[in-house]
Order: sequence, then C-alpha cells, then structure tokens
Amino acid sequence: MTVLERPAVLPDTFARWFASRGWAPRSHQLELLAKADAGRSVLLIAPTGGGKTLAGFLPSLVELSGHREPAHAGAEQQRRKLFSTGRDLRREGGLHTLYISPLKALAVDIARNLEAPVAEMQLPIRIETRTGDTPISKRQRQRRDPPQILLTTPEQLALLLASADAPYLFGSLKRVVLDELHALVISKRGDLLSVGLSRLFRQPWRSPKSWRASWCRNAAAHRTRRAPI
Repeated sequence: MTVLERPAVLPDTFARWFASRGWAPRSHQLELLAKADAGRSVLLIAPTGGGKTLAGFLPSLVELSGHREPAHAGAEQQRRKLFSTGRDLRREGGLHTLYISPLKALAVDIARNLEAPVAEMQLPIRIETRTGDTPISKRQRQRRDPPQILLTTPEQLALLLASADAPYLFGSLKRVVLDELHALVISKRGDLLSVGLSRLFRQPWRSPKSWRASWCRNAAAHRTRRAPI
C-alpha cells in the first residue's frame, strides 16, 4: 500500500476521531485494515504502546460501523431473540468478532479500552466479556442474544462450542482475534485453544472462508502457524 492509498482505507468517521485526539493512524494499523479488507489473515508484532489493540479490532469496528438495526425489524428481530436449540437456526447480525486471551483480566481491560472509541464515535456496537467471573445470567443471555464483539478465554470458548447454541452463537462469526499467544503455545491451554479453533473452523454450519484470524501480538519468539483460510 502506498502513502497515497492509505487514507482511503480509513472511513471518514474514524479519520475524524483520530484527528480529534491529535493522532494520526499508524502504518501497521492501516496495513492491517487493508489486509483484512482483502480477506487475509494477519500476524501483528509491535512494541508496547504501538497501538496493537486498536489495530487488531479496527477491521471489525469499521465493518460494524455501518450496521444499524432498523427500528422495526419485525419477524427477523424476534427470531434473533429466540432461544436456540442448535438445530438449523440462522440469523443476521449477532456475534461478529471473537477475541481470545489467556488472561481474563486482559480481556476485561481490552473491552474497557475499546468502549472509549466506540462511544466517542457513537458506533452501534455492543462489546462484552465472558470469563469465569461473568454472572450466570449474563452468560445465558449472551447465548441467546450475543454481542457483536465478545472477549473471552480458551476455557470459555470450549464451553460455548460444547453447548447446543454453538450454531446460533457462531453462525455469524466473521473474525477471530488471538492475543498473547506466547503464554499459550507451550501449555495445555494452548492445546485447548487449538482444538477449539479447529472445531470452530470445521463445524458443518461454518463457511470455510467466512472468518479470518486477525491479530496475534507479542509472539515474536515463537513459531506461529496461520489460521486456515
């Protein structure tokens, strides 16, 4: 991507938000956005303070920024609210991006950091976390009415995939964000994550090219295999 092409990648809403903060988009943020637009999986390695959080979620925020649910969605809106039995149920909207971190505290911090730009740009995006500390009532509600962006852990992913609601929850998934992989690659939790991603990718209700692995960080010292596309 040339210098002249980079500004065209970022929508005006996001460009104005950067300008209001006195910031300029970093090259790796725009490059990652361009790769995502091209349907590519991406491995991002950047130093602390390099804007990795925003870079990793920028493609999802841009895609979701144009989605506004109509005031009267009719039968389709009601269908979205139905409790899923996991049998041939499809819907528009729902879970778009799944973020997986080995640390539940990190997932909570990332969600908090994302809420600021979403609120300031008034984007119609719901962001939630799901960890072992999440109340049961909220976890049950997330299975029936998932947010657009869900931040969770390998263990919670395994539980979600084992539920009857997995087709309902993951049927609309477009992007997977993986963080702090170096903390997982040599552990059984890393094996659990690998199995979970394989199950997610190979489910019969998934389209083989419908989701991409968007982001891995701080993994420079480890060999990382690209997600299947």
